[in-house]
Amino acid sequence: MLVQLIWWVGIALECLLLVRGLLGKWAARHRIFYLYVLFVLSQSVLRFVTLHQSHRLYFRVYWITEFLGVIVGSAIVFEIYKLGLAAYPGVARMARNSLFFIFILAFTKACVDASSDPQWWPVASIVDLERYARIVQAFAIGALVLLFAIYAVPFGRNLRGIIVGYGVYVTASIVTLKFAAAETGPFADFWHFLVPVSYLFTLILWTVHLWSFQPQPAPAAATRLEHDYQKAAAATRRRLQEARGYLGKATQP
Repeated sequence: MLVQLIWWVGIALECLLLVRGLLGKWAARHRIFYLYVLFVLSQSVLRFVTLHQSHRLYFRVYWITEFLGVIVGSAIVFEIYKLGLAAYPGVARMARNSLFFIFILAFTKACVDASSDPQWWPVASIVDLERYARIVQAFAIGALVLLFAIYAVPFGRNLRGIIVGYGVYVTASIVTLKFAAAETGPFADFWHFLVPVSYLFTLILWTVHLWSFQPQPAPAAATRLEHDYQKAAAATRRRLQEARGYLGKATQP
């Protein structure tokens, strides 16, 4: 009964978020975020329909949508960095490239770990991929928050809501993936309720913070963030040029 209540309230909040964003015409400014909300809404409806048709079909739909959910959820992190670092193009480019490389490593690691169990390879690979992807997402969000705190970069209301809400959900997912499968004691039900409850809390945060549009505050003046990045990039280029020079001399006959 409680699970169904959480499920229906979640669907209502997702619909409210989408309608509010479309009518207010700010959904286009957060395309990936609203695409994610639409995906989760469609996923919930599709799983509900297939559950009452065939358990085998539901099983396939569940794991396919779980895999797609990891991909779309990871895209939210890229959008968070894009919105938060819009005023710092150099830092944004470096962060985007670093995130892409780390997510590729996570996907590769998940496939390698799952390859040892060929009978359950699709399921095992998706579970491992979700675990590694959630960890990367958590560290990426934490790193951005720390960076903004160090350089006193302000968060807009919309972006703050997206970050806090998604951070809560990702943290709950990591904890559940860690403990739910192995827990058989009195706390077993708790771990299975953790993700739905945390996602409901996330939807409430998103609804409150994205009820109206508020653009990301532009920096009043050039901050140290982009300046420090340019200095580090220039120093790295000099070291690479020096290394190429030493290598060229070493290879000369």
